[in-house]
Amino acid sequence: MNQPGGRGRFITLEGGEGAGKTTSMNYLCERLHDAGVRVLRTREPGGTPLGEKMRELLLDTQHTALHADTELLLMFAARAQHLHEVILPALARGDWVVCDRFTDATYAYQGGGRGIDSGRIALLEDWVQQGLQPDTTLLFDLPVAQGLARAGRRGELDRFEQEQQAFFEQVREAYLARARQYPQRFRIIDAGQEMQAVQRQLDRVIDSWFDAAADPVEA
Repeated sequence: MNQPGGRGRFITLEGGEGAGKTTSMNYLCERLHDAGVRVLRTREPGGTPLGEKMRELLLDTQHTALHADTELLLMFAARAQHLHEVILPALARGDWVVCDRFTDATYAYQGGGRGIDSGRIALLEDWVQQGLQPDTTLLFDLPVAQGLARAGRRGELDRFEQEQQAFFEQVREAYLARARQYPQRFRIIDAGQEMQAVQRQLDRVIDSWFDAAADPVEA
């Protein structure tokens, strides 16, 4: 089930707070594993020992004075390490990489939420990623109020989760704008539904990957 030519597939999961990405990631990886796919699951910010330390800095509620530019640069610093240490080697081996958040999250949170110009983000993206983009991005979308209510039930909130609803409305709109800009890459999942309904949506996407992989064989 690996990509033609030996390169693995790069799949990212995106969405606002309370979108159920963790549960969906577990389901997705389990289905791929059952189909015989070698899967590496990871997350951003984080994914490496160094990246996890940066994650702690970014989510720590004590860092209330963290400047938006510092936040942006920390995100890309963690991403650079993540790419070279984890993602690129896995793809080169032919593994499928499933990542909880990637650069679309930066455009949504630091761009939409913090108001950083997308051109500045794009400069860092070009420098760090050298053209690498996910093959598929699953955007778990739901109304902000519903997502925040779910997140609030999980317990103590991190530095991002403590933002106001207006911040997350801007994040959601930025995500949806990215999906409109790159419709060939994005698949929007209605995350406001019950989990079984969300999983049925995921099944359709996963089945489309397998069908596409089988087409050349059938020909």
